[in-house]
Amino acid sequence: IMKVLISSNHHMLSYVENHNQSISGRKSFAEIILNTGMCSSGSVDDDLIFKASSLLKIIKLITFTTSGGAYLNFMGNEFAHPKRVEFPMSSNEYSFHLACRQWELLDKGVHKHIFNFDKDIMSLDENERVTSRGSLNVHHCDDTNMVISFTRGPFLFVFNFNPEVPYQLYRVGVDEAGEYQLILNTDETKYGGRGELKSSQYMKKTSDRRADGCRNSLELALASRSAQVYKLVRILRI
Repeated sequence: IMKVLISSNHHMLSYVENHNQSISGRKSFAEIILNTGMCSSGSVDDDLIFKASSLLKIIKLITFTTSGGAYLNFMGNEFAHPKRVEFPMSSNEYSFHLACRQWELLDKGVHKHIFNFDKDIMSLDENERVTSRGSLNVHHCDDTNMVISFTRGPFLFVFNFNPEVPYQLYRVGVDEAGEYQLILNTDETKYGGRGELKSSQYMKKTSDRRADGCRNSLELALASRSAQVYKLVRILRI
């Protein structure tokens, strides 16, 4: 995943969408992901929707935070619009049926949660200039545990792609000793998460135990299918 995302990121416009969705009969990326939460009877399985939206959020965040300074949101992409955009063409008898966005979904369920999340990652970049911070330092890619961690400037990004396994004390390396404050967590309830992380866990202090080839490390609580962004707010000189 990381090799593809960062191999030429300084030349890339990054986005999370199915580029072929406008072709008649194709689906938007959100439609593909969220449809996994639909039962064969057509009813909605809340647990499957939760898992699907959790995956969508971390895919959005890792794509955004590894971009080379350019990130694109399609119209409707910011709130996981459930239908593709399809322009009038001969294959659909020039219908305008899918040439629209259902803006009323902004206030409903999973779409409201995804929209809240998308707004906050846009605000994060506006306030902190995350995507303009230069090269990434990818120091932890564990295929077995399904955890990825990297730094960019004073920011630490940690992704747990494991669909079932949470980690209570997961160790990742950091070069700079100090205090790291949680500034974004995909598992927050306002994003449709379960809010498993306690407020007492929002500030983390490094230990001098080496990990991932780094001089210092942090022990973090990671919910399954979640991601966190920490900012180094205090440097400790040893």
